[in-house]
Formats: sequence, C-alpha cells, structure tokens
Amino acid sequence: MVITGRSDRYGRKLIKKIKEYFSKEQHQVVTIEEFCQYMGLQTEAVAKQLR
Repeated sequence: MVITGRSDRYGRKLIKKIKEYFSKEQHQVVTIEEFCQYMGLQTEAVAKQLR
C-alpha cells in the first residue's frame, strides 16, 4: 500500500502474484529485492520510501 499507493486488497493480491512468480510458499515473505524485480523498480528508491 505504501509503495504503490493502492488499496490493501490490491497489495495482498500483488504479494500473492509475486510469491507465485518466485515459487514461494504461503508462509514465506517477499523481500524488497523480489518486489522491485517483479515491479521493475529500483531497490534504493523503494528502500528510501520505506524509511
């Protein structure tokens, strides 16, 4: 939500898609690097936004 500016529901769907893309199980977390790779974003820019 913080990074995309979209709703909570959209964020949960996006995380689910990213987990499927990286073949992760439900209990595993998505890293900033994986999120950025999937979304085509620069890791440094996203990390700054989260601080």
